[in-house]
Amino acid sequence: MSDGPVPCEKNEELEKLIVEYSEALKTEAHKLGDHGLEETEFYRSGLFRGSIERVRGQFSASMREKREFVAAILNHMEDHEAIRGWESAGEANRHDYLVELLDGRKAAIELKGCLDGNNTNIFERPPHVQEFVIWSVCTNPGANPRHNVWSGIHTRLSAEIISRTQIVDGLIVWDWICGTLGRPCPKVDTGASSRTDIGAYSVPPPCIYLFPGTVPSPRNNPSPPPHSIQQVGILRAFHECFGGRDEDVHSVRFEVAHRGVDTVRTTTIERSGEVVRQSSPTPIQRR
Repeated sequence: MSDGPVPCEKNEELEKLIVEYSEALKTEAHKLGDHGLEETEFYRSGLFRGSIERVRGQFSASMREKREFVAAILNHMEDHEAIRGWESAGEANRHDYLVELLDGRKAAIELKGCLDGNNTNIFERPPHVQEFVIWSVCTNPGANPRHNVWSGIHTRLSAEIISRTQIVDGLIVWDWICGTLGRPCPKVDTGASSRTDIGAYSVPPPCIYLFPGTVPSPRNNPSPPPHSIQQVGILRAFHECFGGRDEDVHSVRFEVAHRGVDTVRTTTIERSGEVVRQSSPTPIQRR
C-alpha cells in the first residue's frame, strides 16, 4: 500500500484530462448550444462566464447528493444491525446526524467536505453524546486526498481540539468517489479488501482515523494516546460493517509543548504500526 496520510492518491492522468478539457472548453465553448452569437460576441456577452458560475454554484451549494449517500450508508448499517438507528439532527444543531449504537450509546456525526477549507474548523461536540466523529465527504474527483486529509487533521482539527478543548474521537474519510477512476483505492485494487454494493454505490471500506480520547495539554497531558478501534463504537461499526482490516486503521497522535510564547503541536499519523506522516512542531494558529 502506498504511503501517505491516506492510502489513496489523486489520479494524475485524470487531472491532466481535466486541465486539457477545461482549456478546450474555454476556446470551443462558442460552438456549443443555439445562442446564435458570433465567437467574439459570445465571449464579450458574459454568457460563457455566467454559465460556468451557475454550474459551479449548483455543484457547490447542493448537499442533496451527499445526504443521499449518508442516508444510504446509515440505512445499510441499520439493516445489517451494525447500529440501532439514526436520525438527521436538523439545521438547528451544530452536528448533522445522531446515531444510536447497539449498546445504547449515542454518537454524533458532523459532515464536512474535503477538509482543506475553513468550514472544517466549525464544529461543536454535543454535550449529550458519548462519541463525536467527523465524516469527510469530498466529491471532487480532481481534489488531492493526501493534501486535504493532512491539511484537515494537522492544520485545522488539531488546532481546534487543543485551543477549544473539544474532544473529537475520530475521522471518517469516505464517499462514492472512493474506488473510482478519479480516486483509485489501493485497499480494493490490491485485492486486500472488497467492495460493498448499496444501491447505486459500490464502496471500499472507509478510511478511519482514531484521535486521542483526551485533550492534549502541554503541562498535564502532552501526548495522550489515540483511541483503539474497540473504544469508539461508531467507528467500530463502520469498520466492521464494511469489511475494514485492522491494519488499515490510522492512529493519530497530537503532542503539544510550549516553545517560547507559542504552543506547538506535533501531529503523527500511523498505519499498521508505521509512521506515514509526521509534522515538525508547529505553532497553533487558528484560522
